[in-house]
Amino acid sequence: MEQTLFKTLRIIEEEDRYIRRIESRKIGDLPEGDTIVKVQYSSLNYKDALSSVGNKGVTRNYPHTPGIDAAGTIVKSSDPEFSEGEEVILTGYDLGMNTEGGFGQYIRVPSQWVVKKPEGLDLKESMVYGTAGFTAALSVYKLTKDVDKNAGEVLVTGGTGSVANIASKILVKMGYEVVVATGKVDSQKEELLSLGVKSVISREEIQDEKKKAMLKSRWAGVIDTVGGSILGDVIKSIQYDGAVTTCGNVGGDKFESSVYPFILRGVTLYGIDSVQCPMDLRLKIWEKLAGPWKADNLQAMVEVVSLEEMEGKMDAMLAGKKVGRIVLHHEE
Repeated sequence: MEQTLFKTLRIIEEEDRYIRRIESRKIGDLPEGDTIVKVQYSSLNYKDALSSVGNKGVTRNYPHTPGIDAAGTIVKSSDPEFSEGEEVILTGYDLGMNTEGGFGQYIRVPSQWVVKKPEGLDLKESMVYGTAGFTAALSVYKLTKDVDKNAGEVLVTGGTGSVANIASKILVKMGYEVVVATGKVDSQKEELLSLGVKSVISREEIQDEKKKAMLKSRWAGVIDTVGGSILGDVIKSIQYDGAVTTCGNVGGDKFESSVYPFILRGVTLYGIDSVQCPMDLRLKIWEKLAGPWKADNLQAMVEVVSLEEMEGKMDAMLAGKKVGRIVLHHEE
């Protein structure tokens, strides 16, 4: 088995340049781990695109194979919890960052990273969700612990992104009144309304140009995928005993807030970490995605590409072009 050859997309560092190349490797070349998985599907995330151009905040050492998500079957495991041929999902931990990821046909990882695929999802569907869907569901899980569906409108920021899109779908399915904020109202309003949300507003409507300490109560809760000043502004307009989740930093990694929303309105702020999420909660979230929170027409949300087509999709993502959910299918 260690001599088995497979295809992988490798990022090679050459004289301060980063070259993408499809290569053949042996299973024996993979890093240490007690579980080998044959990858059938992976998905494209922004971290993968950053890794492909040498972002050392994502990947320290090259050559490297990106792919922070993977779904496939167990080939071999020394962990008695897993058996050969069992279908599994991997997201988070160090996969695709400094451990060879899902853009290769095989991965070798610690069994503690591996999730048994729940009934109700197939492998392709699990990668339609991937890290983005898992993050969205984790955000919804945290928010809805504090915010009842009858408490009022829930705001989702960054409306055209995958996390915001999937979070909106789940909230609508649960019966919440969802308002989506986006910087692309003119071009994306109809698409966002098709999710079943109550309304779509421009991000300017939620920004506080006067930088007040508090704003009029408006939102029962917020799922923020943007960060930066947007996060600071929406915190000011949360209703009493409401909650905010934050999972992104495309708007910046810093925000300003006074203590007043927290001590006068009892606002709760949840940070969402999908990378090191404990396994018991991780399993619970995947069960929800496979069951009551499963999106209708899930496979219609995705474009399936080959390993050879992935390079163009990464370039488009880095250029800020809309690429939607991209799932990689490893052909036999």
